[in-house]
Amino acid sequence: MNVTEDPSFAALYDQLREIAQSALRRNGAHLGLSPTTLLHEAYLDISRRQSLQFPDRAHFMAYASRAMRGLIIDYARERRAQKRGGGFDITALPTVVPDMAANAAELQPLSAALDELASIDPALAELVDLKFFCGFSFTEIAAMRSTSERTVRRDWSKARLYLHEVLQAD
Repeated sequence: MNVTEDPSFAALYDQLREIAQSALRRNGAHLGLSPTTLLHEAYLDISRRQSLQFPDRAHFMAYASRAMRGLIIDYARERRAQKRGGGFDITALPTVVPDMAANAAELQPLSAALDELASIDPALAELVDLKFFCGFSFTEIAAMRSTSERTVRRDWSKARLYLHEVLQAD
């Protein structure tokens, strides 16, 4: 499936917006970024990559979720830099940076651990993206993967164990 040419992308828009809303609620509630903006930025990022092909809906949703996660981390870094004096502009209008900006230092290790997991076992990393970032249930993921819910739960346990070990080692 080529995202920029596939009309089914438009049909997924509402579901992708819910994923963006969920990702912001979990990781970037204080960033001042709207779900629509996050979704559109992710779409622009994905559409720039002409050679991307997705064999099925689950792979596309996992990739879109990773793209949104990366954008949230980048935005959190940018906000943190602004809070520390970066991007200083003299203006008559107040430039307010929220005190409770998401901590990029907390989000970065999770992103790195997921990238490491993806290099070892892409299916487990995709499962984390579908479950944690997209908010799909085990039943929905099992249906997408044409496997049993028990298998998905077992894989979820493996992925969580791996991520816990990697994050505790840091």
